[in-house]
Amino acid sequence: MRTEYVEAVLELAAMVPAGAALAYGDVAELLGAGGPRQVGSVMSHHGSSVPWWRILKANGDAPPGHEREALAFYLAEGTPLLGSYLDYERTGEGRWRVDLMAGRWAPNEPDFEQIDAIAERLERELHRLSVPNDEMSV
Repeated sequence: MRTEYVEAVLELAAMVPAGAALAYGDVAELLGAGGPRQVGSVMSHHGSSVPWWRILKANGDAPPGHEREALAFYLAEGTPLLGSYLDYERTGEGRWRVDLMAGRWAPNEPDFEQIDAIAERLERELHRLSVPNDEMSV
């Protein structure tokens, strides 16, 4: 995966405020590049430096294997949740998810300007011809 794409996804993920969330597909749509699987891959491999729990599957499920840690963040931030999250917090049993209908981030105008700048930079960088750094090319 291109470094420029990884950086753009992480930059956008860092913009999502506490108490809000986006689906992987939302991120791809805002960037105008990639898709949910590419965003999920970036978050899985490189997302530890940003609030990773705010970027999730379209159904609102927390990232697999990180449910307990993500739930603690969601509760601390007041992210809207559905299901048996209190049971899960107490016993580790029960199904729950983020309520994306209520908690999906709605960027304001300054946010959209910043997102547009990220997307435009990504588009320019992705269309640049890649040159091998093998010290043999001119």
